[in-house]
Amino acid sequence: MIDTRIVTVSKSLPPYCRETPEILPYVERWLGEQEPRFRRKVLKIFEGAAVDKRYSIMEAEDVFTETSFEEKNRLYADAVQGLGSDVLKKALDQAGWEADSLDYIITVSCTGIMIPSLDAYLVNKLGLRQDVIRLPVTEMGCAAGVSGLIYARNFLRSNPGKRAAVVAVESPTATFQHNDFSMANMVSVAIFGDGAACVLLSSEETAPGPRIIGDGMYHFPDATHMMGFELTNPGLKMILDPSVPDTINEHFDAIIHPFLREHGSNIEKLSHLIFHPGGKKIVQAVEERFKPLGKNIDDTRETLRQYGNMSSATVLYVLQRFMQKEISAGEQGLVLSFGPGFSAQRVLLEW
Repeated sequence: MIDTRIVTVSKSLPPYCRETPEILPYVERWLGEQEPRFRRKVLKIFEGAAVDKRYSIMEAEDVFTETSFEEKNRLYADAVQGLGSDVLKKALDQAGWEADSLDYIITVSCTGIMIPSLDAYLVNKLGLRQDVIRLPVTEMGCAAGVSGLIYARNFLRSNPGKRAAVVAVESPTATFQHNDFSMANMVSVAIFGDGAACVLLSSEETAPGPRIIGDGMYHFPDATHMMGFELTNPGLKMILDPSVPDTINEHFDAIIHPFLREHGSNIEKLSHLIFHPGGKKIVQAVEERFKPLGKNIDDTRETLRQYGNMSSATVLYVLQRFMQKEISAGEQGLVLSFGPGFSAQRVLLEW
């Protein structure tokens, strides 16, 4: 069996950043005509979201200024090209790879619409080969960072001596709906931020980094209503069922234990939990499962605190934190993310 290894992970952030207390006056103005009780409730959601700051492709004034879907999507398209180019170049520089050495490029984004997709622009901007294999992943939401790793591994394990890049670029702020006062939109605004990440993977015999020893997807039955976007005239309207944390908790054992057994592992062998911080409640639900076992998801919580939920890119920020640690040979880590479908997607690593 050909090994696939994660060589490096890079991240790139947009230029605008606000701490949560700085955002609250904009939220109050936005909610100005709503009932006082509702306004207080929303402000408490922001204050209790466990997100200290978040980055954006727009200044806060522009985020809270109502514009058309066309205008926001144009901002998204321009920004993701810049962020995608920057984060891929950073990763290539870190690995000492030339851009034209890539055999596969997988781009991941769900917060805007681009045809051609981002990967086509990266081919030109960075000088990728004319025969590079492209795969855009556009509709798998927060899980898509892990989806990209799974697809890259499937390319590479069939092709020795090859290189792949997974580039995730998201701008949830470009999907903000000014006239949607549902709790789904309130929670979305409170936890989401913008950002980009890139993972380089290789099936070369001499490639460094942890190897992927297992991957898989777990699909929840009859759960397509739980998470996603509804395409409306003003733009992408958030769908977020409040039962998501409880549903994850109900399925958690089925998501984790059979997958680990399939790949000759178990909870006791897991030293590192590389989990997507979907939100405070999801983090708490996962933590309750693992804390009694003496394991923590501190890196997941810290990523949420520093950046918010950047959809597909967020779990790759958590992964980058582990790539920067001194981890002993033989130790294992589980990468896990949840997304529309509803699905859980997993990658098992061994250093």
